[in-house]
Amino acid sequence: MVAKARRPVVTLTTDFGTADSYVAEMKAVILSLCPEAVLVDITHEVERFNIRMGAYLLARSAWLFPRGTVHLAVVDPGVGGGRKPLILETPSAFFVGPDNGLLTAAAKRQGISHAYQIRKEYCWPSKVSETFHGRDLFAPAAGHLAAGKPPSSLGVEVSTYVESAFPSPKISGRIVEGEVIHVDRFGNLVTNIDRKLPETRGLRFGSAIRIQAGKIQHPRKVRFAETYSQAARGELLLTVGSGGFLEVSVNQGDASKRLGLKAGGKIKLLLPASGGRKLEPIRSS
Repeated sequence: MVAKARRPVVTLTTDFGTADSYVAEMKAVILSLCPEAVLVDITHEVERFNIRMGAYLLARSAWLFPRGTVHLAVVDPGVGGGRKPLILETPSAFFVGPDNGLLTAAAKRQGISHAYQIRKEYCWPSKVSETFHGRDLFAPAAGHLAAGKPPSSLGVEVSTYVESAFPSPKISGRIVEGEVIHVDRFGNLVTNIDRKLPETRGLRFGSAIRIQAGKIQHPRKVRFAETYSQAARGELLLTVGSGGFLEVSVNQGDASKRLGLKAGGKIKLLLPASGGRKLEPIRSS
C-alpha cells in the first residue's frame, strides 16, 4: 500500500450514471462535511442494480489508493429495505455502502478489522430519504470519516455482514467450475477464478487448457497465454487479467460475442496434468 495521502481521499462507485444530479449531490454532502477532501470517481457506469459488477470494479481498484482512503460505493437495489447500511474498516481504508456484498471483496483483500452498522441519527440531522441513502446516509458517513471521525461514532459494531457478491469457483481434481463476474468493454470475460490457481497447479504459459463455456459445448483446447501477442489474431485464449482473475479473451476480438456469454455465465476448465503440454508457438509473418 502506498503512503497516506496529505489530504483525505474519497472514492465513489455507483450505478447512477452522470445524466442526473445524483452523483453531484453526494459529492456536495461530502464536501460540506470535509471541504479538503479529494474526490475520485472510480466509475458511475456500473450496470443498473448489478451488485456483482460494482463489487468487481471496486475490488480491482481500491487497493491502489493511499492509506486512509474512504471508499463510498452505492449499487443498492434494496434501498430502504432490510439490508444494513455498513462501514467496513480495514487497516488501510474504510468502505461505506449497503450490506449486500458490494463492499466485501474489496475490503477482504485488505483484511477486515471491524464492521459497523451506520445509525441514521449519527450521520445526517434532517430526515433521511428512504429512496436515496447514497446522498442522505452513505455520503454523510463518508464525509465524517474523511474529516477524521472514528467509525464507532457513526454506528454500532456488528459481527456479521453479507459475503462477496460473486461466489468462489468449485474445484474438484482437475476440473474447475467458475463463472463470469464481469465483461469489460473489449469483450474479455473476467472469471471468479483467482490468478493463484495456475501457480498452485504448476501450469506454464503456453500450455493448453480445455475449456467448456457458452457456445463451446464440448471441451476445447485454448492457449494459457501471458500476453495477447502470444496468440494469433482472432484466437481464443486464457490469460491472467490485471484485476487478479483468469480471463477468457480473443486476441483483437470479443470473447463475449464469440462464446455468447455475459456476466453470470458458467465456465468449466479441465486443467492438464503436470503443467500441461505447450501448444506450438505463434510465428510472426
